[in-house]
Amino acid sequence: MRDALIEAQSLSRIYRHGESEIVALVSASFVLNRGDRIALVGRSGSGKTTLLHLMAALDKPTSGVIDWPALGSPDTLLPAKISLVFQTPSLLEPLTVNENVALPLLMADAADSGDGAGSVERAVAAALATFGLEALAQKLPEELSGGQMQRVAMARAVVGRPLVILADEPTGQLDQAAAQALLDALIAHLAGTPTALVIATHDSAVAMRMDAVWRIERGMLADAETAARRT
Repeated sequence: MRDALIEAQSLSRIYRHGESEIVALVSASFVLNRGDRIALVGRSGSGKTTLLHLMAALDKPTSGVIDWPALGSPDTLLPAKISLVFQTPSLLEPLTVNENVALPLLMADAADSGDGAGSVERAVAAALATFGLEALAQKLPEELSGGQMQRVAMARAVVGRPLVILADEPTGQLDQAAAQALLDALIAHLAGTPTALVIATHDSAVAMRMDAVWRIERGMLADAETAARRT
């Protein structure tokens, strides 16, 4: 079984608006392996989100090559193999917390395995418990605080046991105590699992909790060869 989950060589992404060009990513190379805990560090607008979207196959590079050796076709990545946590929680407003968290399992046809709906219910209950959300299971997003919504989004990300979790500034709207509590729960949940975690952040306190740091500035993944070897 190969350890490499995502491999990239010389990735670039240029967005064109009329005659103008915005260079979002420049020649990034890296390897993400099973169990990696990576902080993707850079200022706002540095290219972090662009890189995460390429890793999740939500976008395609302008040039370069990206592959998912242990995950298969990019058409099958979301949500079963890769989970993406956006900067904002992105919960579906008509759905309860319980239903929002269950959504990836239903999209991945998880209800067809095990004992059907019962297995989904147990997985959702476990994910909610991981982030202390049991009492909020029947609440709608409009009834939640920002911090609660972000915890729900993280529960939704882990519920299907993906092999990769990509989190884009997941603590950006939280105070320091709430941010540390969220990270504590996430890191404890993933301990001993093969799931790779990449957190895009500009917060040094968050970066310190990861095992390695990839730095990106003005679309350039600094010292990309070293970054690839560290994984």
